[in-house]
Amino acid sequence: MAGDNLPTVFLPHGAGPCFFMDWQPADTWNRMADWLRRLPDLAGGVPRAVLVISAHWEAAAFTVNARAAPGLLYDYYGFPAHTYRLAWPAPGAPELAEEVRDRLRGQGIGSESEHERGLDHGVFVPLKVAFPQADVPVVQLSLRAGLDPEEHIAVGRALTPLRRQGVLIVGSGMSYHNMRRLRRGGPAVDPASERFDAWLAETVALPRAEREQRLAAWERAPGARNAHPSAEHLLPLHVAAGAGGDDTGGKAFEDRVLGSVQSAFVFGSPVSDQRA
Repeated sequence: MAGDNLPTVFLPHGAGPCFFMDWQPADTWNRMADWLRRLPDLAGGVPRAVLVISAHWEAAAFTVNARAAPGLLYDYYGFPAHTYRLAWPAPGAPELAEEVRDRLRGQGIGSESEHERGLDHGVFVPLKVAFPQADVPVVQLSLRAGLDPEEHIAVGRALTPLRRQGVLIVGSGMSYHNMRRLRRGGPAVDPASERFDAWLAETVALPRAEREQRLAAWERAPGARNAHPSAEHLLPLHVAAGAGGDDTGGKAFEDRVLGSVQSAFVFGSPVSDQRA
């Protein structure tokens, strides 16, 4: 796929191993899973590799998983025993990991390599749905502790050229992640979730400079700190938006689950708003 300018994607990864277990109501995660299965279509098929920034890895410096066979990290708690035996043996891509570091270095951004860690559930759970054959090499990049939004936008900008090399850049988080509210669930959607999601949809569709300015100041958005008491599940969007460059962004999927609005956003690809 060299020469194709692939889109960048921010996707909701669900709750723990939710797509691979019984849930009540039984169809809670079906719509999200159906959308994730269409993820390869955004890339025109299986991409050369997927670079994932997950909400579930923070490090002192931006850190790249450079393992050739990364394995899985079952970093969730209290779920059925079979969910700790899930398999998804996608290969790593050490050469791509080094190129990621080169791209960051070229923009004055420090980074480290990691050779021990497995892929966390923010990576393997949604990608096992999207690429069930595990036939795509995967490299994971961490968030940086401190969770500075401008730093994560800048990282995305540095990674933009990878899109022309057949690399699908994916930010994996949740557009709403107030765990107290999510655990409570219920039929009523948190009004703060609706307000913040509307702001996100408006923001990602703006021209690049205005989009990045608003994302850098996301805490001032309506419902922001209610939707995200901590920023780690939002900042993968900042990386995807930064990597989106001048391309148009838009909402590609919306669902209402566990009392929240959960949305996916795509930059650089035709967007069809699929509302649950």
